[in-house]
Amino acid sequence: MSDRTNARVVYSTGAGRICPTCGEPVEKCGGRHDVADEPLPSRIVAKLRIEKKGRGGKTVTVIDGLPRNAPFLNELCQELKRAAGCGGAVTDGTVELQGDMRERARSVLSRRGYTIKG
Repeated sequence: MSDRTNARVVYSTGAGRICPTCGEPVEKCGGRHDVADEPLPSRIVAKLRIEKKGRGGKTVTVIDGLPRNAPFLNELCQELKRAAGCGGAVTDGTVELQGDMRERARSVLSRRGYTIKG
């Protein structure tokens, strides 16, 4: 027989999903973290790029370099999706639009007075 006093858990599904911010199980964490929204700067520089990697070959337009302010990002995402006529989402401080929508996004961002790179 083997000695089980030195046994350790190698893999367990007991904890379930883990919160990336605090490292606690999601059920315990609840997703409530005190993350303050950044104030909006006077000059916003938006960086446009397209990505395909890790998306099953689908093209996505990513707008990066924006302030991490949830109400601002949600409003901007809604306006960009309406102007481009496509789907999109706010993920990790960036706005993602489905498809190659750089020209349409560029026109909306320039109309708002933002500096655009890319």
